[in-house]
Amino acid sequence: MRKEKFDFEQDTSKEHYRSIRYWKEDERPRERLQRHGSHSLSDAELLAILISSGTKGFSALDAARKMLDDYFSLTNLSACDLSEIKKVKGLGLAKATKLAAAFELAKRIKAEPFSPKKIFRGPEDVAGYYITRFFGERVEIFKILLLSSANQIIREAEISKGTLNSSVVHPREVFRLAITESAAAIILIHNHPSGNSEPSKEDILITKQITEAGKIIDIKVLDHIIIAGDSFTSFAQKGLL
Repeated sequence: MRKEKFDFEQDTSKEHYRSIRYWKEDERPRERLQRHGSHSLSDAELLAILISSGTKGFSALDAARKMLDDYFSLTNLSACDLSEIKKVKGLGLAKATKLAAAFELAKRIKAEPFSPKKIFRGPEDVAGYYITRFFGERVEIFKILLLSSANQIIREAEISKGTLNSSVVHPREVFRLAITESAAAIILIHNHPSGNSEPSKEDILITKQITEAGKIIDIKVLDHIIIAGDSFTSFAQKGLL
């Protein structure tokens, strides 16, 4: 009985790890996409098509499932850099490069290039635009929007890029650009990679410092928006300005 059980488990393992090219045609991800469309495939199957081929005893689909198991979601996986992706079993530099390129394309599709003609009518519009632009970022990035006296956007600028929990921002860096561009008002924007959009004590302090400095030189801070994943906090909406 023991030997039979052992043989059965061995056979199951071999079946599980057989190369995708030996699967039935209607089970192969590439053929299924061609017949039924990309929407019919799972995340792992779509990744397997990009990976293209596996290694001995480890198919492209096994590699895709391994990545999703390790990183829990496509969102987390897409935030990985090239060095992390190529560490996955079954992936070399060429396959990892292809995946990194695909992830970057997806980000660029979601985050359209900034245009000064972009119109923001309120915090929701600003947040909706920048949620996609901060997608997958692992460190805090502090940006400002410079506005004219008619509240038209002049330009956006990145002031600072920091660590997981903070970015170093000084009022002089914020207003140096605002003065150079003759801005009448500014909007502060930064992300929280932690996923919590609630402002920290440091966020409240730096916002107060920038707001007070703006009053001296007559450049108004209209809002400070914190982006965290799909959520956001507006200082203006919360009465923190």
